[in-house]
Amino acid sequence: MYYVNREQIERRLNVIPQIIEVLNQAEAKQNQNLELLYAFAEERALHLGIEVVTDVGSYLIDGFIMRDASSYEDIIDIMLDEKVVDGQLAKLLTELVRLRRPLVQEYFDWRKDGLSELVAGLPDALTSFAVKVRDYLDRELK
Repeated sequence: MYYVNREQIERRLNVIPQIIEVLNQAEAKQNQNLELLYAFAEERALHLGIEVVTDVGSYLIDGFIMRDASSYEDIIDIMLDEKVVDGQLAKLLTELVRLRRPLVQEYFDWRKDGLSELVAGLPDALTSFAVKVRDYLDRELK
């Protein structure tokens, strides 16, 4: 029998709607006087998105005794291998987790543009991620 901390996974997945709301507002940048504020909000939303995805992936890996991950990208690869997520979603999530180092360690050089394509697709991807994780848990914990 597996010990999967479903409560902690749910707590993290429940943050996704707030992340999506901020990403949508930041992308819109309706008031140009607030451009810097939206840029920082977008950065934080991206960072939280990365943390949710990697935290949930780590809980799944630990709970289902999957192979150990060697990196954030490997967490996504393991979820793909274990059929938690599909290839298209894994590709986008990999792009997302690759932003962790620049966001967290190289923030002084963080570019404020050029992410619109990723940001535009992220709300749907995060929603899909939450659905797929919950479906996987339901399937595996029957």
